[in-house]
Amino acid sequence: MKTIALKEQLNRYFMFAVLFFSFFFSAAITAQTAPVIKNVVLVHGAFADGSGYRGLYDILTKKGYHVTVVQNPLSSLADDVRVTNLALDKQDGPTILAGHSWGGTVITEAGNHPKVAALVYIAAIQPDNGENSVQWLQTAPPAPENGVLAPDDKGIVYYDKDKFHAGFAGDLPKDQTDFMFASQGAFVAQGFGTPITKAAWRDKPAYGIVATEDKSIEPSVQRTMYKRSNTKITEIKGSHVVFISQPKAVAEVIITASKEVAKK
Repeated sequence: MKTIALKEQLNRYFMFAVLFFSFFFSAAITAQTAPVIKNVVLVHGAFADGSGYRGLYDILTKKGYHVTVVQNPLSSLADDVRVTNLALDKQDGPTILAGHSWGGTVITEAGNHPKVAALVYIAAIQPDNGENSVQWLQTAPPAPENGVLAPDDKGIVYYDKDKFHAGFAGDLPKDQTDFMFASQGAFVAQGFGTPITKAAWRDKPAYGIVATEDKSIEPSVQRTMYKRSNTKITEIKGSHVVFISQPKAVAEVIITASKEVAKK
């Protein structure tokens, strides 16, 4: 009788082990094969260029993402949308389109591209149909540190050198922001006044990052835009260039978007 009882007990243990390991390996395989969008296109804003995305690029590519960084000419909304669409044309499937600052306006229009699965706004402007960027920038008093200058005699807008560090990237080393100032693009002012014809966020999922220490686009303006559009909001402590100072946190938002949208 003891022998029979022992065999029954061993059988139960064996069956438990089989069930446990089957569940474990099934979960592991499911995690590995879970749908995820692997293409990411990054669009920079005014007073900047694509090199600022290096840290974010490094993190995402190490996680298996295919990342493309757009170099905006900053000559008009139409021109920036055109080069963004060229980058989207080259993607091999669904893509997460992310934009910073003025880049938010660009992705709002370019996001209508059929390969765009979701939009990520990084401390970005998010206009609606018929709205332009400057409308939103004027909805709150500028921070004292803000250094956006009036257009010069050629219609170009630059950022004040004396305010660039505190107003644009206060959480980065001064020598780094000195280089960023020296390499800023020449932004044609008319871009800020050009209205959106079709806001992509009305048809596609949107994720928004509020940079809580932003001195160039007031955080309250960011929150208002994102709430109005039912954008999924993540608040990150950082300056206007939060994607440079907090690349891991920004990458997590993009990764979350790539996984959540792929499941739908």
